Amino acid sequence: MPDIPDDPSLHAALPEGQPVLRTVPMPADTNYAGDIFGGWIMSQVDMAGSIPAIRRARGRVATVAVNSFVFKHPVFVGDLVSFYADIVKIGRTSITVDVSVYAQRGVREGGEEVCIKVTEAVLTYVAIDSNRRPRVVPEE
Repeated sequence: MPDIPDDPSLHAALPEGQPVLRTVPMPADTNYAGDIFGGWIMSQVDMAGSIPAIRRARGRVATVAVNSFVFKHPVFVGDLVSFYADIVKIGRTSITVDVSVYAQRGVREGGEEVCIKVTEAVLTYVAIDSNRRPRVVPEE
């Protein structure tokens, strides 16, 4: 059974607005210890970060950097995991996105639902053309 933190300082409220991605990890996504594999979370963060980058670039983007990535707390099978992504910088060809990840848990164990910020990351994407070459991010 997953740990439900008793420390209220760990509990968080979901940010305003809709997440760009929401999913529930499954047993196949676990590591040898039974926690959700960090690589699974990283791939979901990359997908979530790419969504606002694609919209802003008005087309294809490629991940070129993971500027920071912090696993704050583990994610468990059955958590409702929400990914919120915001553009923090736009360069000539690049778009930098901040991604925050929250896990909601507790209800399926018969308890009160709690929300915990589990991961935060900053990634940089580059707008690319049909030949996979960098292109200028269009003006808004």
